[in-house]
Amino acid sequence: MSMLKGANLPVPAAAVRVELGWRTGPGVPDVDASALLLVSGKVRDDEDFVFYNQPAHPSGAVRLDGKRVVTGGGGVDGGARAGTGAVVDTLRVDLARVEPAVERIVLAASADGGDFGRVPGLYVRVLDAASGAEIARYDSRDATVETAFLLGELYRRQGAWKFRAVGQGYDSGLAGLATDFGIAVDEPRQHPKPTPTPTPTPTTPAPASAAAPEPTVPAAPSATSVPSAPPVSSAPSAPPAPAVPPAPPAPGAFPAPAPASAPVRLTKVTLTKDTPSVSLSEQGGTSGTMRVNLNWRVRQQSKGWAAKLGRSVASRSDLDLDLCALYELSDGRKGVVQALGNAFGAVDRPPYILLDGDDRSGTSSGGENLTINLDHKDRLRRIVIFVTIYEGARSFADLDATVTLEPRLGAPIEFSLGECTVPSTVCALALITHTGADLVVQREARFLVPRRGVSPQRTVDHAYGWGMNWTPGRK
Repeated sequence: MSMLKGANLPVPAAAVRVELGWRTGPGVPDVDASALLLVSGKVRDDEDFVFYNQPAHPSGAVRLDGKRVVTGGGGVDGGARAGTGAVVDTLRVDLARVEPAVERIVLAASADGGDFGRVPGLYVRVLDAASGAEIARYDSRDATVETAFLLGELYRRQGAWKFRAVGQGYDSGLAGLATDFGIAVDEPRQHPKPTPTPTPTPTTPAPASAAAPEPTVPAAPSATSVPSAPPVSSAPSAPPAPAVPPAPPAPGAFPAPAPASAPVRLTKVTLTKDTPSVSLSEQGGTSGTMRVNLNWRVRQQSKGWAAKLGRSVASRSDLDLDLCALYELSDGRKGVVQALGNAFGAVDRPPYILLDGDDRSGTSSGGENLTINLDHKDRLRRIVIFVTIYEGARSFADLDATVTLEPRLGAPIEFSLGECTVPSTVCALALITHTGADLVVQREARFLVPRRGVSPQRTVDHAYGWGMNWTPGRK
């Protein structure tokens, strides 16, 4: 049962999972969860702010797990309606590790690209991390023009933890909420946080490739074997556009503490058809590693090509999307990083690209990832990041996908794949090109259709002129 605003309940667990949920759909803004650790009503420093650009507290007590799509539950009406999806953004709080000085942990939500009056089914709930049992839940039903919400808080009372439903809104966004609690925010006016509204022709990373009857792995690179017929492409490469600067985040691991004088940046970079590229040096991503993450969900109802096939994907359990990269080094060497043939690459030696997983769920921020070592960017000439459907779907028309590039320094770069209108099983997500002392990330979102008997990998090779020899391979 949902709590009333202002009500409180005891939290009898040593660790909890806090879920912020809502229903998404056309015109619904993206929503982000965040947490602030407070002492005497304020943060001690900017490290006490856990959000998308700073996903873990140095103490290990609070960590942002990221978003996932759920097939049931959530929302005031208990689930997702037709044409919408239920989304959950999760924070993990280890109450036993919260420093004694911390009195409250504020649980907040911010809307990106609109106000909470357009976000249906917004709720927060607290679960026992060990058993999964629900401890408390609060549903927000009266939002209008607010762009940030303090939904609830975990607080100490006589040595024990409790949860209070708050429901306080802000019309000044995440920046206004964070400033109220003592965070120094740097939100450059000329580079506002872009709205993540999907566009028909998305950007850099995402999934694709047919359940290939002949999966392949490259042999010794050579410029002799190229498919005779070109692939069909639904979206040609977009021309380069101005770069957008952003903020200092850290993927997965705890971020290095920022200098006390450095303000927190709330910026994201969203690549679109109109702004398809970004310079890593201009937005601060010049060293360390950059993680490329692929996240996907099955469409509730098939559209486009999938509808013509009379088929929709019922479950993601049998889906296998493979994130891959074609690379060319500055010395001319070429190759591929992929799960097929166990060609996982390496981050500390050529090709300085590592595939660190083969995920089948698509819903975890730690799922299918590539890691690129930016400390060796001068050794990289160009990289094409692409995705193939290895099995479980006939086309990308069955799927919605989002790609996120997270440099250790600089803001996350993200884009959605958009709607596929051809029977594509391989998609070129992003092209990363070395230009002088810089790397430029360009959104591609090219849905390719392999010709009969031509593998997805060779299809991408032909589209981008890599010119390698290919032999059959297996996982």
